[in-house]
Amino acid sequence: MSIAAPTPRVAAQLADLGPIAQLRAGRLPRRLVQLYVGLWLYGVSLALMVLGDIGLAPWDVLHSGFIRHVPITLGQAVVLFSFVVLVLWIPLREKPGLGTISNAVVVGLAADATLAMFDAPDGILARVALMAGGIVLCGLATALYIGAQLGRGPRDGLMTGLARRTGLSIRLVRTVLEVTVVAVGLALGGILGVGTVAYALTIGPIAQWMMPWFLVELPAPAPSLGGNPEPDPDLLS
Repeated sequence: MSIAAPTPRVAAQLADLGPIAQLRAGRLPRRLVQLYVGLWLYGVSLALMVLGDIGLAPWDVLHSGFIRHVPITLGQAVVLFSFVVLVLWIPLREKPGLGTISNAVVVGLAADATLAMFDAPDGILARVALMAGGIVLCGLATALYIGAQLGRGPRDGLMTGLARRTGLSIRLVRTVLEVTVVAVGLALGGILGVGTVAYALTIGPIAQWMMPWFLVELPAPAPSLGGNPEPDPDLLS
């Protein structure tokens, strides 16, 4: 769940707060609603691309390959890998927030609920529509949950944590991670296709375009809270 680098205006409004400070930063009811709507829609978007069956997002290539070998659902795989990734946060000293833990659970639940309600269509036009709709909905969901400013998702935290620890750029770390998970997913029989390429090329611009609509402005963090008043503009690359 990562997007392209935000515009300078958006980057300046992304507060880098710790978990407790996130909850104390104000406008909490609106931000909680926005967070959970965004996470639920993200799971729905994943399911739409699965129903389209012409390619998934990189991490979902891994999830779809994994469930070919174990008796669990796609949503359960999303949850499982989210917590596996969170374990990798420990040596990176990343601090999860409410949004982080919620991300690990809600996205998978929403994906399974959506897949249980609908069957995959046969026609190619319907499948393309599901793929395109899934990508656009994913961009909207990303803008919603990140805009709520209640903690980055497990995979985003892994990316930024590795970038800090290695000194490599976030773009490079993201590329290496996504190539790796796609390769492992393909080896397991995951779904790679036109949808994967379309997602990679469009999700960043779509989410970045929508981000200003939903970004909740918060006060700049004080030094005592351990925040950084000038967030890295490459944070969400």
